[in-house]
Amino acid sequence: MNIALWIVFPYVCLAIFIGGHIWRYQYDKFGWTTRSSQLYERKLLRIASPLFHFGMLGVAAGHFLGLVIPQTWTDGIGLSHTAYHVIAMAAGIPAGIASLAGLALLIYRRRTVGPVFRATTINDKVMYAMLALVMVLGIWNTIAGGVFNLGGEYNYREGVSIYFREIFYLQPDATLMEFAPFGFQAHALAAFGLFAIWPFTRLVHVFSAPIGYLTRPYIVYRSRDSRTGSGTGSRAPKRGWEKVQ
Repeated sequence: MNIALWIVFPYVCLAIFIGGHIWRYQYDKFGWTTRSSQLYERKLLRIASPLFHFGMLGVAAGHFLGLVIPQTWTDGIGLSHTAYHVIAMAAGIPAGIASLAGLALLIYRRRTVGPVFRATTINDKVMYAMLALVMVLGIWNTIAGGVFNLGGEYNYREGVSIYFREIFYLQPDATLMEFAPFGFQAHALAAFGLFAIWPFTRLVHVFSAPIGYLTRPYIVYRSRDSRTGSGTGSRAPKRGWEKVQ
């Protein structure tokens, strides 16, 4: 069971994550979008979207520091485990709460605004449910373990973080997750599940950036000449393109 949960399942999810993005980019480029619903409703979106996105930036930065940066590195610069723990909670809890609040508002908006709800797909619903589960479990681990110390002292940087890095070394040690608290196990499994459905949802827009706008030439708009009916010739304008006086 440990091999299936902590070695087979993660690699299957990551394979789907990578292969799914390649497949979708090749065969569904027009669907590679956020499927924005801003035209339908803007008031709630102005609040929910920044809360969620900026909160997620903080969450992503915290996960990078906690999972990718080895504890020996922070120890080497004189940052003690206690100091790191305080910094992680001081920055991570507000970021997590902000992103969760933003997600809750986005879900509320999607459910209560008629046009937005009608544009919601099954993939959207599954994605929102998985994303909410991952976020709730992450906040629970931070608050329950860091603030209330439920389940005793557990340093995830000596267990979960090492396991995470070993996945990319192709040498994951399943026992590191076997003895982790249940909250961390559930959070990791839910995150792997989210990665598996990621390529088939609107989350693909995370890997998009409007870099082309930096080099794209200006678009020149010209009005039609009222004397000739056209800005480039004497031909009369087509129906529907007549200039309004």
